[in-house]
This record gives sequence, structure tokens and C-alpha cells, in this order.
Amino acid sequence: MHTRSSRSSLGLPLALVSAFAFGGSGVAAKPLIEAGLSPLQVVWVRMAGSALVLLPVTIRHRGLLRRQPWLLLGFGLLGVTLVQVSYFFAISRVPVAIAMLLEYLGPSLLLAYVRFVQRRPITRAAALGALTATLGLALVVEVWTGLGGLDPIGVLFGLGAACSQVGYFVISEKAGRSAVEHPAERIDPIALSGFGLLIGALLVTPLAQPWTLPWHVLGGEAVMGSRHVPAVVLALWMVLVSTVVAYLTGVASVSRLSAPVASVIAFLEAVVATVLSWFLLGEHLSTPQLLGGGLVLVGAFVAQTSRRVETTTVVASGAEPLPVGATGAEGAGETADEAASH
Repeated sequence: MHTRSSRSSLGLPLALVSAFAFGGSGVAAKPLIEAGLSPLQVVWVRMAGSALVLLPVTIRHRGLLRRQPWLLLGFGLLGVTLVQVSYFFAISRVPVAIAMLLEYLGPSLLLAYVRFVQRRPITRAAALGALTATLGLALVVEVWTGLGGLDPIGVLFGLGAACSQVGYFVISEKAGRSAVEHPAERIDPIALSGFGLLIGALLVTPLAQPWTLPWHVLGGEAVMGSRHVPAVVLALWMVLVSTVVAYLTGVASVSRLSAPVASVIAFLEAVVATVLSWFLLGEHLSTPQLLGGGLVLVGAFVAQTSRRVETTTVVASGAEPLPVGATGAEGAGETADEAASH
């Protein structure tokens, strides 16, 4: 119990670190896009640079390619490539905060997937948190205007990122559960992230055509709001913090919490993106949009306090899966809130 509760208690801080790290990606990427890089080129720089940083770990765990090829491919395609490509195309056409908040319809879609496809029960707190955050998103995008003030293609890409994000959380949780059910086949979160980023970089290479990349842009300066910043600093931040740190802590947090709880906590990314884009890029939001951001924050908090439902069962051979809102990787039905109290 002590080991399980110790692992669970790490879930919340890891999820928070991941949310703050991911939240800064758009703020770093948008000035690079405006400086002359295409969205696909920015995605390639981000993934290729991160894959290079994690390459030693990837090589050390190369046996995963033989044991879990489809899981690695799925994570690289859905959890890395499509999420990032969709998001960066979105921020090239709509404000960073709007793109991020559109992406975070993902947790609501995830709850629907878990409930109606996987047929797993969901806790009231997880559902209420996702509903509250979704209402916040409606305020942020000002749905009563018919999205008339936003680029429809940018909105479409934002929604594409939301759909892809479901794959990120589902596959991350599956990797965490395999460590409990089959300890000998444990998938290291760092290795999963490394393979995902490497696969993503390879998939994007033919589209991004890095051999045509204007490398001089990275040697110059990019405009961030009213100030000029070395472009290479933004690229390094995007690679080391908003990708390497973000993915490592994100995958590790999902393995300690359940995917739906971790995904709603990740709504904080949208709040971080909103605040940073306001102060660093000068992308001011209206009062309703700020209120919506507050609801997103409340939704994340409510989901974090998720309690077990009465039908909680232990993940074991032949047993029913844990209800959503319980810490799936632990196999004991504890939530992040309960584990933190130990």
C-alpha cells in the first residue's frame, strides 16, 4: 500500500508540471512561425530536437520495438504527431489561447470514449470537472457569435488536436496499466516519450522538408509581443521544456492517475497558455473569455478531487477495469486526492 500510495501521490505534481510545460509551447512557437518557419517546420524542429535529446534512452530500450511496436506507433502518430501538427496549424490562424482551449475539448471526448466505447464507469467529479471546463471553453470561443470572429480552418485544426489528444491519454494509460498487469513488460515513460517523438519526427519529415528549412531564422531574432528574442532561445525552450519535460512528466502522471483525471488536470495548460499569450504576445481576451478561463481552472480542480464510485474494483487478471477517476496504474482504486492524504 505504501508503494502504491507513494506512486499515486506523485501523480498530481507531475500532471501540474506537465501542464505548465506544455502551456508554454504555443507562446514559443508562434513567434517562430511569424518569423518565417512553417507550422510543419516548427513541429519538426520540436520533435527532432527532443528525439535527439532522448536518443540515448531510446537506444537503451530498443527492445520495445519488438515487444510493443503498435503501441509505440500509435503513440507516435496520435499522441505526438497529429496533436502537435494540428495545434501548430491552429495557432498560425487563431490566437494561442483559443487554439489551446479548443484542443482541451479532448478530456470531454475522452470521457465519452471511456464511457461509451470502453464501457467503463466514470466518477461524478471527473464528469462534472469536464463539463465545467467545457462550459468555460464555450465562453472562451464565444459560441454565441457563431465563431464569426475566428478563422474556421484554425478552429477545425484546434478540434483536430482535441481528437488526437484522446489518443495521447488512452495510450499513456495503457502503458501504465501494463506495468501493473505485466511487470516484466513495463514501459519506461521516458522510453515511450522518446520513441513517440522519434516516430513523430520521421513521419513529419517528408511533409516538413527540413532540407528547405530557413535555418537563418533560428540564428536571428523573433518578435514576441513588443520585444525581440533570440529565435534559438525559443526553439530550445520549445524542445527542452515544452516537449521533453512536458512529455516525460505527462506520461508519468497518467500512469499514476487515470487518463480522464489526468486529462482534465491538463486543462491548466489552457490557462497557462492564456496568461502567457496575454503578457508575452499581447493577445488580450475579453471578459467572457477570462471568465471561461476561470471555469476551466475550476473544472481541473473538481476533477482532481475525484472520488471512487461505489463499484470500484481492483485491476487484476480477469477483474473489471477501474472506474474512471480511480488511479488506474495502481490497481487499488485510489484517487490522486486520496493517495495524497497518506
